Parts: sequence; structure tokens; C-alpha cells
Amino acid sequence: MRRTGTTRRGALTAAGALALGAVLTGCGGGDEAADGGEPAHSGARAAAAKTERTLREKAVRDGALLLARYDLVAEAHPATAAGLAPLRAAVREHGKALAQPRAKAKEGAGKPSAAAPGPVSADPKAAVKELAAAERRRTDAYAEALLTAGPELARLLASVAAAAAAHAYLLTELAEETAA
Repeated sequence: MRRTGTTRRGALTAAGALALGAVLTGCGGGDEAADGGEPAHSGARAAAAKTERTLREKAVRDGALLLARYDLVAEAHPATAAGLAPLRAAVREHGKALAQPRAKAKEGAGKPSAAAPGPVSADPKAAVKELAAAERRRTDAYAEALLTAGPELARLLASVAAAAAAHAYLLTELAEETAA
């Protein structure tokens, strides 16, 4: 004979449904202040936006500096220009990707100024190794920036850091192939 009435399984199912309903109802609102409908966490959001803007600006400046260094090495050592061209193009694209949201914020901002990259070694092998070291520093800087970046920027920085690590490897290989 089948038992009728409340069973343990039925009671647990009902309790679970009530708990789920309470959680979903609680997630719907509550982040608006009672005094005007502005988000209660707007200060934290503004700080996060400022941090993201600062991280982007620094990344764009660093990328422009690295791009200038690629140009200097290619000019000083034309034999390396063909090997550097695809890596330089990738660095340029990374800069564009990092700068996109900033362009919407201020139209008259212009390009960020980058300091001069410094002298290039007279030895082509050493010059390419210096580029590899600059790419490694870029990788480390972006990995550190991941700790404070928002999710979208963190994904972009992680991708660019991975590309910079690959560039460092490829530049090390190119340095070995370069004749002094």
C-alpha cells in the first residue's frame, strides 16, 4: 500500500523550493539607496572605473614605448626588420585594443606621450635580446595588473601578457639566429 500524506522527500523538496525562492527574491534589488535610487556601491564602482582607466593608460603608454623600441632596433639593424615586423604589428594591435574604451571617454585626449625608449645596442643580437627583456617586463607588469583589474580588462591583459611571453621567446630565438 502506498503511503499518503507528507513524506520526508516531499518536505525536503518543498523546503528547497522555498529557500530557492527566498534567495532569488533577495537577489533582485537592494543595491539602491533609500534616498534617491542611486546605487549604494557607486563609490566603489567609480574607484574601480578609475583603477581600470589608470591601468589601461599605463598599458597603452608602455606599449607605445615598446613599439618605439621595435622601430629603433629595426632602423639600427635592418637585417632584423623582417623578423621584428610581425611582432611589432601585434604590439600595435594590443595598443589599439587597450585604448578602445578610452577613446569613447574623451575625444580630445589624443595619444598618450611615451618617454624616449633609450639607445639601442650596436650589436644586433644584443638589441634583439633587449627587446626580449622588454617583452618579459611587459608580461610581468600585466600579470601584476591582473590583481586589480576588472574581469573584462583582466582577460585582455592576460591575453596580451601571454602574447608578450610568446614574443619574448620568439625574440630570444631570433637573437640566436642573428649574426653579430
